[in-house]
Amino acid sequence: MSRTKVPEGGKAEELIAFRIAEQEFCVDIQSVREIRGFAPATPLPHAPSFVTGVINLRGTVLPIIDLAARLGFGKIQPTARSVIIVVRVNQQLVGLLVDAVSDILTVTDEILQPTPDVGSDLAKSFVRGVMAIEGRMISLIAIDGVLPQMEMAA
Repeated sequence: MSRTKVPEGGKAEELIAFRIAEQEFCVDIQSVREIRGFAPATPLPHAPSFVTGVINLRGTVLPIIDLAARLGFGKIQPTARSVIIVVRVNQQLVGLLVDAVSDILTVTDEILQPTPDVGSDLAKSFVRGVMAIEGRMISLIAIDGVLPQMEMAA
């Protein structure tokens, strides 16, 4: 994992960048509690298709969300590089299954471009914005859009 700094004026923000298939995404480092290696999850009956199940995280039952499936890309086939990013979504801890963590980015608000209007508000509910950094396009995930609204209200 490397660190990429984007030095420009303004308030700096740190992001964790990760890969899903051939695409790069990131989340605010403030919402990340830990990054751990892949562990198979115990399936839950009648869970949404993007919930792979739950794991035991030091005595806490942690739901695991296949972020690729949640974003509509199909399920991740875990490899040795696959990781679970443990994030806090409102008051709940959730594990996000991704292909690999790639970078820690230090960016400013000026570099973040709004999510393009593609005719669907669904895209904007998952992606807060897009950044072009060193020839890479990286989408900033709206972490609160990862869980369905029913779960958010609970």
